[in-house]
Amino acid sequence: MTVKTGLHVVVIGSGAVGTVSAIECLRAGHRVTVVDPGRPGGEQASSYGNAGWLSSHSVIPPAEPGMWKRVPFFLLDPLGPLSIRWAYLPKVMPWLVRFLLAARTTPRIERTARAMRTLLVDAPKLHAGLAAEAGVAHLVERRGVLHVYPDRAAFESEARSWEIRRKVGVEWLELSSEELRQREPSLHPRYTFGLVVEEAGHCRDPGSYVAALSGLAEERGATYVATRATGFRLEGGRLAAVTTEEGEIACDRAVVAAGARSKPLAASLGDPLPLESERGYHVMVTGAEAGPRTPVMASDAKMIVNVMNGGLRAAGQVEFAGLAAAPNWKRAEILRDHLISMFPGLPDPLPADRLKVWLGHRPSMPDGRPCIGPARRTPDVVYAFGHGHVGLVGSARTGRLVAQLVSGETPEIPLGPFDPRRFL
Repeated sequence: MTVKTGLHVVVIGSGAVGTVSAIECLRAGHRVTVVDPGRPGGEQASSYGNAGWLSSHSVIPPAEPGMWKRVPFFLLDPLGPLSIRWAYLPKVMPWLVRFLLAARTTPRIERTARAMRTLLVDAPKLHAGLAAEAGVAHLVERRGVLHVYPDRAAFESEARSWEIRRKVGVEWLELSSEELRQREPSLHPRYTFGLVVEEAGHCRDPGSYVAALSGLAEERGATYVATRATGFRLEGGRLAAVTTEEGEIACDRAVVAAGARSKPLAASLGDPLPLESERGYHVMVTGAEAGPRTPVMASDAKMIVNVMNGGLRAAGQVEFAGLAAAPNWKRAEILRDHLISMFPGLPDPLPADRLKVWLGHRPSMPDGRPCIGPARRTPDVVYAFGHGHVGLVGSARTGRLVAQLVSGETPEIPLGPFDPRRFL
């Protein structure tokens, strides 16, 4: 195998995946141009509003066996943890069917978990290294993450998922009610059982982290072009240029890492991939009087709470309504209410001037695995999108894989489970 260096690589997308891909392509000796109309680390990017978990144990797909029975509730309850807007149902139905079928049996979930574990296993360590290179080591912490439950029975209701995690190498420490109180004195006493995944980490400011990584890429020679990529020009099956709203950029290779907006770019190369936006919300509270010492996920609220540099963040919710639909800010208000309920030391009501809400688009594939691999029409275009809930944590290894594919190297993990052609 001939390893290529000195190629001109255009990376489409300046979110977490695109930015790390740019750094790793530069490290491999390539010239890099990043194309994105938005500012790296800006509020338009899904990585900006991420819950901040570097959760190397997030290997279970969002769907589960028997979930199809709950679809009517997703439609009838617009404010539930997962909701589907009626007007969007016809468009999302093909994706939703694949989503439900992908996790209809435990063996299918186990296959996804094994694959995702290879992508995420040492992600906190990889991110710590990248943060140190970018001069923001303080933004990545490796102190574990906490899952809390009203009681052990609630944990046992999720036993299948945790047993699959155990099979792929995830370990955890269980906490009794008393141990949980000692560890998290601000947490409501209704939570009487917890577990700590010590291998996981968290990021104190995902937006600033991605912006710092972008600055590192620029320092090392990356060029940034603030425009929107529209497609590709091929000559004889090889990539000649990336087309943009401002004209063409001649290049040897291209990386599609445009998150939830990657679908039309793949379609332009004849790859109709089933990418969907899982709309997620967050609420930030400045000057919070209470909060967790360790980033925490509450099983009953289905949300993550994390102390960030800018305040206390609660993130969660899944809404299917497409890229263009207006936000439903009542979903952010639900997160706020859950937050007050979890931490009684917070004032109720929270002053409006201390609250900030946000909506972002998780780029999700129906089987819970991203697309990482070449386009069908040409090996010169590499796809790196569809990470769903693990875009930030998964970006570290994804960027390395992208650089290996671009350079003609053997990828460091098997990419069969992530091959875009699995949908075609």
